[in-house]
Amino acid sequence: MHEVKGKDQVGAKMDFMELERQRGITIQSAATYVMWKDVNINIIDTPGHVDFTVEVERALRVLDGAVLVLCGVGGVQSQTLTVNRQMKRYNVPCIAFINKLDRGGANPLRVLHQLRSKLNHNAALLHLPIGLEENHEGVVDLIKMKAVYFRDPHGTNVVEEEIPEHLKEMAVERRQELVECVANADEALGEMFLEEKEPTEQDIMAAIRRATLKREFTPVMLGTALKNKGVQPLLNGIIDYLPNPSEVTNYGLDNSSGEEVKIVMDPARSTDNAFIGLAFKLEAGRFGQLTYMRVYQGGMQKGDVIFNTRTGKKTKVSRLVRMHADEMQDVTEAYAGDICALFGMECASGDTFVTKGNMNLSMESMYVAEPVISMSIRPAKNDAIEQFSKGVARFTKEDPTFRVHYDADNKETIASGMGELHLDIYAQRLEREYNCKVVLGKPKVSFRECIVNPVDFDFLHKKQSGGRGEFARVIGTVEALPVENNTKLEFKDETVGTNVPKNFVPSVQTGYRHICEKGPLAGQKVSGILFRLRDGDHHAVDSSDWAFQQAAHGAMKSVYEKGHWQILEPVMNVEVNAPSEFQSAVLQGLSKRSGIVTGTDSNEGYFSIFCEVPLNNMFGYSTELRSQTQGKGEYTMEYSQYCPALPETQQELIQEYERELEESQGQKKKKKKN
Repeated sequence: MHEVKGKDQVGAKMDFMELERQRGITIQSAATYVMWKDVNINIIDTPGHVDFTVEVERALRVLDGAVLVLCGVGGVQSQTLTVNRQMKRYNVPCIAFINKLDRGGANPLRVLHQLRSKLNHNAALLHLPIGLEENHEGVVDLIKMKAVYFRDPHGTNVVEEEIPEHLKEMAVERRQELVECVANADEALGEMFLEEKEPTEQDIMAAIRRATLKREFTPVMLGTALKNKGVQPLLNGIIDYLPNPSEVTNYGLDNSSGEEVKIVMDPARSTDNAFIGLAFKLEAGRFGQLTYMRVYQGGMQKGDVIFNTRTGKKTKVSRLVRMHADEMQDVTEAYAGDICALFGMECASGDTFVTKGNMNLSMESMYVAEPVISMSIRPAKNDAIEQFSKGVARFTKEDPTFRVHYDADNKETIASGMGELHLDIYAQRLEREYNCKVVLGKPKVSFRECIVNPVDFDFLHKKQSGGRGEFARVIGTVEALPVENNTKLEFKDETVGTNVPKNFVPSVQTGYRHICEKGPLAGQKVSGILFRLRDGDHHAVDSSDWAFQQAAHGAMKSVYEKGHWQILEPVMNVEVNAPSEFQSAVLQGLSKRSGIVTGTDSNEGYFSIFCEVPLNNMFGYSTELRSQTQGKGEYTMEYSQYCPALPETQQELIQEYERELEESQGQKKKKKKN
């Protein structure tokens, strides 16, 4: 038994990454298994931080039950609310374990109250603590009505004794409360309660199990993992109250008829049924890609050939292993209910694998949240580009919430993720695992420039310098497109006759599109305008494609000078969810960022605000929202439309552009002098 932070040089088994030990947090989920009372329990340990929410999401997608670990001091925290929603989404029954009772300020009764009020769980204590903080010795089992002590330095010697005198009265009260809570959720115990019969230990345990499996009751256990107190009763609780794979109804999708029909998976541990497995996590190991898979039906053996239902590709199962954190144990077969890992699979997270002849079967994939924050990312040294590309390709494949794309407008590589910590961790992993130091920066927003009033032009491009000259004339109008098309550039040829020969019209369009790369106000791209070519003139010898391109350039420059222009900025649809008590603080914060509220909604003590906010004003919002809502708020945003920028934003951009021009002119003069 070891600590997460690895103070004893060994560190926790499940947090084997060096970065996890340094920071003392879980970053990646890890799978293992334990034998307890001749029962094999598959365990996945997931991160607690909201930025690594996809790890929790995919673990809950493939597991049959969960242990919701709560801090005895902190209680229900922001991530607890998110995890609670995820458990609801996948209908996973859970046991709550209140940990850290040896810490100063531990109060399990307050945490129980939060479980009921904040998470709306029908929860009751199965244990009472014997002493808290430094006096924590053990727990009182309210079902057996015995005191359980954990002796030896590591708490391995479990001793049952009589309940201490000072706790007897409280134990009777809490046992009565437990029976009442379970009776509300279970008919059989409810009848006994109404008939005032005294339920036996077996009656209560059977009722708790039935109610927990239906997600209508949450048993609450206590202890301190660091001192190994309360862990053995928790393992008993997992076996007693959480489902085994045969008691969970898992559904697959059958599309053999052309429509997706839900079918029930058979959990029997035999190869009689068609094999179905879901790849829920990918990891780059020392021996290539490692694919974690949960088997839902049938079984597979080493040497079998399995098919990916999404791509149709077949793979031979050359090596099958069970994971024990970062260690592997080779196995020859895996059946329904098992979690195993395979090598050499070409797949994505959420792919279904089947045996031949069952390509019409698949599993529902997991929910993947949209990234909420973006930053520019680049290697600190140019010679590390290859390592950077390798690292980014691996991380984006492993983690669907981490996305990287190249922004051609700003000539930057943009990384998007679930929060600043999320991106920071990947930046550190690139440095540690790929020896590629990266620089993260604030990404630039893509602004646009658009004309407000229609402007006519009549431009003659004429050059004579001995030999063949250049001659082209263009006449027409430039006007703004309707608001819904303000990201487009359009060109219309309205010429009649042969004043502008048809073979030169594409050149006019090329010249017009080329100059629109830089607008007159702040050097941003021009969009939302229509160039109408009405007439012009040409010369039999001196006209050419180049001459007409230059004429279009000149015409647009005259429009730049005569026209009234404005800057457009991207506006985002933002949805904020947080507990109702923080509503006014969140609204205030959004109005400071020039947000326009389009709607609100409230449900079960939570509110949702729907609003439109300029993207330029959204930087740093995730941090601000967390501080405003004690870390309980979440937000998502997606692109809505381009709208005229605020006067102060427009002024800032123009001034910045003028400064850049002055600097570049100054550098040119210096070069000339040298």
